[in-house]
Amino acid sequence: MNPDTATPVDWLITGTTLVTMDPQRRIVQDAFLAVRGDRIVGLGKHSELDPRFAGEARQTIDGRRFVITPGFVNGHIHITGEPLTRSYVPDDLDFAENVFQWQVPLYQAHTPEDERLSAQMAATEMLRTGTTCFLEAGTILDLDAVVDGLHGAGIRGRVGRWTMDRAFDTSQDQTALIDAAIRGLENELERYPAAHGQRIAAWPILVGHSTNTDSVWQAAKRLADRSGTGISAHMSPSTLDPDWYVAHTGRRPIEHLDHLGVLGGNLSLTHAVHIDAHEVELLARSGTNVAHCPMAALRGGYGVTAVGRFPEMASAGVNLTLGTDGNSGNSSDLMKAVYLVAGLFKDARRDPKLFPAHAALTMATLNGARALQLEHEIGSLEVGKKADFVLHDTDRPEWRPLFNVVNQLVWSADGRSVHSVWVDGVRVVDNYRATLVDEEALLARAQVAGEAIVKRSGLPLRQPWPVV
Repeated sequence: MNPDTATPVDWLITGTTLVTMDPQRRIVQDAFLAVRGDRIVGLGKHSELDPRFAGEARQTIDGRRFVITPGFVNGHIHITGEPLTRSYVPDDLDFAENVFQWQVPLYQAHTPEDERLSAQMAATEMLRTGTTCFLEAGTILDLDAVVDGLHGAGIRGRVGRWTMDRAFDTSQDQTALIDAAIRGLENELERYPAAHGQRIAAWPILVGHSTNTDSVWQAAKRLADRSGTGISAHMSPSTLDPDWYVAHTGRRPIEHLDHLGVLGGNLSLTHAVHIDAHEVELLARSGTNVAHCPMAALRGGYGVTAVGRFPEMASAGVNLTLGTDGNSGNSSDLMKAVYLVAGLFKDARRDPKLFPAHAALTMATLNGARALQLEHEIGSLEVGKKADFVLHDTDRPEWRPLFNVVNQLVWSADGRSVHSVWVDGVRVVDNYRATLVDEEALLARAQVAGEAIVKRSGLPLRQPWPVV
């Protein structure tokens, strides 16, 4: 217990069950959790509760109906573009057609105000389903508008503007593209630094794939090392990336990034489906993080269950996180990704020992915090850490009867049982409703904006059945 109990705590939750994710992975029943300011200042068995906490708490909650977990960390999500065009893109397209003929035109049809609204929609959905921190995918066109929108939502996150600099057209000035990309990365880090406990901050995030030159990869790595941030990029969801890298560099993608010196603990690569055994070894040896997005992989037909080496990566010690991606309309409920990763490889490999529930939950909490360079602040319920936590309502059919809390959380529940959420000690969801945004107005604005976006894009609404 924190010895500093001289001033009242702001929140005291009693009689609850804590899934701490602490070093001992304790699950504490009939427990209390005390919060002062933005920090957890006490937790443990209710019988050990310091009377001064109970007597002077500003707000006390009877937690007997709740299971409390750390806030989830979404390791890869597109918070612009897709929240306002949800499921408009058909689900029968190959990777290149999906991205270049549908997703990119829809992104480009967004105004800055659309992106601001999209970010608020994504943040609200994440918070409502228990995600308190996220790593954005690097496809923001107007970073200022997005950051402004996120500040009002109360979520924690790392964001980056759309950065791709490779000149695929010979008429383009490659040197000018590289210089502009590097200046942009430097500028966003100066304007939105991660210092001083900022909830929303910038990273040098690259689109990745084959869209970034070696110069920009290396510049992003230098910036991340110097500023203490991380880097993120897409890589190898399909065979397009390894085919391109082998043809143009003579190396597979991860081998080439190793050659450039950009692998490491502050790099998070998303997808990494089509990689070979040597690339797994390089990821493990360097400490590089990998974000697995099972919903996107299934919807996009990436082949993750057929060729994905995620069990091998886990066995080798690669830090695996979970993301919801976007992929034209995926849910931002990270608990669905937890459920999928706990099951996909059990079936694909016919091995029920792969990714047990506790491992899947670790990917969504501690592993995500580590990838975001925030493992000392979030990812577990411990005294001194940030007060980012979730109350899951067990007075629901999917939670009763309750025996094995972690199994229940992963296999039975999802984000619909999230009752309340705190970020930085602020209650941002209360009784299933966001507290910092007007949800009704937000949803109404999203419908209007989404209809305008798809109209500007010129893309048709393809539906297999008649709508009358």
